[in-house]
Amino acid sequence: MKRPTARLWVLILAVIAVNAVFFLTTGCMMGPNYQRPQVDVPGGYRGAPPMDTAKAQQVPSQTAPQPSQGPAQQASQPAPASQQTTVQSAEPSIGDQKWWEVFQDPQLQDLIRTALKQNYDVQIAATRILEAQAQLGITRADQLPTINAGASGINQRIPRQKNLPPEFETSPMAVTAAMSWDLDFWGKYRRATEAARANLLATEWARRAVISTLVSNVAAAYFELRAYDLQLEIAKRTLISRQESLQLTKTLADGGAGTELDVRQAEQLVSVAQETIPDLERRIQQQENLISTLLGRNPGPVGRGMKLMEQPHLPQVPAGLPSRLLERRPDIRAAEAQLIAANAQIGIAKAAYFPQITLTANSGFQSSALTSLFTGPAGFWSFGGSLVEPIFNGGRIRSGVRLSEARQKEMVLTYQQAIQEAFRGTSDALIAYQKNREFRERQEQLLSSAQGAAQLSEERYRGGATGYLEVLTNETNAFDAELGLAQAQANELLSLVEIYRNLGGGWDS
Repeated sequence: MKRPTARLWVLILAVIAVNAVFFLTTGCMMGPNYQRPQVDVPGGYRGAPPMDTAKAQQVPSQTAPQPSQGPAQQASQPAPASQQTTVQSAEPSIGDQKWWEVFQDPQLQDLIRTALKQNYDVQIAATRILEAQAQLGITRADQLPTINAGASGINQRIPRQKNLPPEFETSPMAVTAAMSWDLDFWGKYRRATEAARANLLATEWARRAVISTLVSNVAAAYFELRAYDLQLEIAKRTLISRQESLQLTKTLADGGAGTELDVRQAEQLVSVAQETIPDLERRIQQQENLISTLLGRNPGPVGRGMKLMEQPHLPQVPAGLPSRLLERRPDIRAAEAQLIAANAQIGIAKAAYFPQITLTANSGFQSSALTSLFTGPAGFWSFGGSLVEPIFNGGRIRSGVRLSEARQKEMVLTYQQAIQEAFRGTSDALIAYQKNREFRERQEQLLSSAQGAAQLSEERYRGGATGYLEVLTNETNAFDAELGLAQAQANELLSLVEIYRNLGGGWDS
C-alpha cells in the first residue's frame, strides 16, 4: 500500500470534521428544557404600609435628630392594619440601596469593608467559584475530541535458539498520533455542560448570599455593641448618682433625720448598679471578639463611631414589590440555578438509553532505523468508528433516570420553599421594625414617668414625707426603664438590619 499523500490526510481529517459537525448539529438533546416553576407571589408584604409619596418625608427618631436621607429612603406613616397586606408602592426598595447608603456610621462602614476583604467565609465562597469554574472546564472538554501524540524506541536482541532463525538485533522506532471523539449525538455532554454552568452560577450567587449575610451580621453585631456601651454608660452614671445619694442618706441618718434601714436600702441601690457594670463589660468584650472574628482577625478591641441613638433610620422602610424579591435575593437565585442543574441531569440520565458513538483515528511512522523513520514506506494510518448500545444492565439506567427526576422535583420544592421563606422573613422583619418602634416610643414614655417618680420620691424623702423604701422602688424602676430603652433602641435598629437582609441587600457592592 502506498503511503497516503498530504492531500489524502487533509481529506481524511475533513471527512472526520464534517461528519462530527453533522452529528453534533443534527443530534437531539435528551431531557426537558428548563422552565421556571410557577410560584405564588403575593401582591404585597404583610406588615408593610402603603407608600404615600406626598407624605413620604423622613421623620427623625424621638431619641435624637436624624440626618436627612435621599428620596429612595423616604416613607409614609403606617396605614391601618386592615390595609397593610394589600397596597404596595412601586417606590425603590431599601434592598436596592448600597449598604453604605443604609448604614451611614463611618466606623461601621470601615468595619464592613474590612470584613468583606478579610472574612474567611467570603474567601471560602470565592474559592468555591474557582472550583466550579475548573469543573465547568473539565465537563465542557468532554464535547471535544481527544488527541494524543507519542514516540517510542526499543533496542532488542533475540538470541539464537534451536530450530529458529539465527540471532538478530532490531531497534524499531515509531512516532504516532491518535484521536478519539465521543460524538455528543444525544446531548449527554451538552447537558452536563449546562449543569456545570448552572452549578457555577449557583456558586456565584451563594458567594453573594455570604456577602449579604456578612454585611448584616457585622451591622447587627455593631448595633448590639453600641447598645451595651450605652447601657454601661447608664450604669456608671447611675452608680455615681447613687453613691452620692448614699452619702447623703448616711449624713441624714447620723443627724437623726434618717434611719439605719434607709442606709441599707441606699446601699442596695448602689450594689445593683455595681453588679450591672461587670456583666456589661463582659458582654462588650465578647461582642468585640465576635466582631473581630467576622472581620477575619484575632479577638481585640473594636473602634466606635456614632452613638446608638444617633444612628439614622427611617420611621417606615420602603420594601418595594414582592416580585422584585425573586431577582434580588441571592439565596433564591442560587436555588434556581441548582434547579437548572438538576433539570439538566435528567437529560444526562436519559442519554444513557441510546448508543454511544465514537470515532477513532491513528496515524504515524514506524521504522527499524531512525534515518528512515520519515522516509520510505514507513507511514501507517487507520480510521474507524464504534457504536455501543446498552442491552441489559439490571435496570441501572431506568433507576438513574428516576433518581435524576426525583432530584429535580426536590429542587423545585426547595426553590419554592426558599421563596416562601423569603416572603415570611421579610414580613416578619417589617412587622418587627414597626412594633419595635412603637415599643421604643412607649419605653420613652415609661422612662419619663419613672424618672419623674424617682425624682419626686427623692424630694419627698428629703422632706420627711415618706420612707426610703419608696425611693428604692422608684429608683430601681427608673434604672430598669433606662436600660430597657437602650435595648429597645437596639432592637429597632436590628429590625432594620433584618429588613435589609431579607430584601436581599448588601451583596451588590
